[in-house]
Amino acid sequence: MTEADPAATRAFGVQVDFGRTADDYGRHRAGFPESFFAALSRRGWITPGGTAVDLGTGTGTVARGLAKAGMQVLGLDPAAPLLETARALDREAGVRVTYREGRAEAPGLEPASVDLVTAGQCWHWFDRRIAAAEAARALRPGGRIVLAHFDWLPLEGNVVQATEQLILAFNPSWTMAGGNGIYPRWLRDLAEAGFEQIETFSFDCAVPYSHEAWRGRIRASAGVQASLTPERVAAFDEALAQMLRDRFPQDRMLIPHRIWAVSALRPPGVDRNAERAGGTV
Repeated sequence: MTEADPAATRAFGVQVDFGRTADDYGRHRAGFPESFFAALSRRGWITPGGTAVDLGTGTGTVARGLAKAGMQVLGLDPAAPLLETARALDREAGVRVTYREGRAEAPGLEPASVDLVTAGQCWHWFDRRIAAAEAARALRPGGRIVLAHFDWLPLEGNVVQATEQLILAFNPSWTMAGGNGIYPRWLRDLAEAGFEQIETFSFDCAVPYSHEAWRGRIRASAGVQASLTPERVAAFDEALAQMLRDRFPQDRMLIPHRIWAVSALRPPGVDRNAERAGGTV
């Protein structure tokens, strides 16, 4: 994997290729739950029949939920293996989403062409200034952007904290441990791009995982399969399995998670950041 690899991304000091995680990502990474889409619907942020673009779509967890709610959805991601997994999951779910390889910084969208832009669990991987400007260009006047996260919560003594410590033992360059699932910097990103009526919401929930499923979920994370060699991934997975047997022997574990989202409306005109980031699309 090199900087020129279109599926490779760098953020928080970590270079990753999520294309290498496609199998585990599709099987074991819990997608945004129905309660997230219900929250969007209650706020009127999902418009059946409207058009949406899901940036960094991965295996399509957000795109699929929007399509189930009646939206016409385009999912963009630079990792082709993840898009193939997304298509397979869509077939199982009986929904249709259009997928295309692409980046949030150069989505190739017509100006003022969509009603909703979403980015689930991925805004930190983008050049955020350019991505926000491109989203503003793509949205119709009054259109909405939603940046959302669905993060595990490391609490004192819980399995998440122990797992993060193990990831750091194998990958000291990983910088994403100890999060609280809240991203105040994203509000500034949207404000500086000229978005208006910025608001947030959050709520917590517990997700059940077996030992096998948790191992798969962690292998699919940025700090493991997306950035370590296959040999190191295998060694880490063996160490995680042993840790779970020793310290958390109950096979059904409830993993605390936090859903957090920030939303804003497109400004009346194209702002100067969008003009700088723009061009022919």
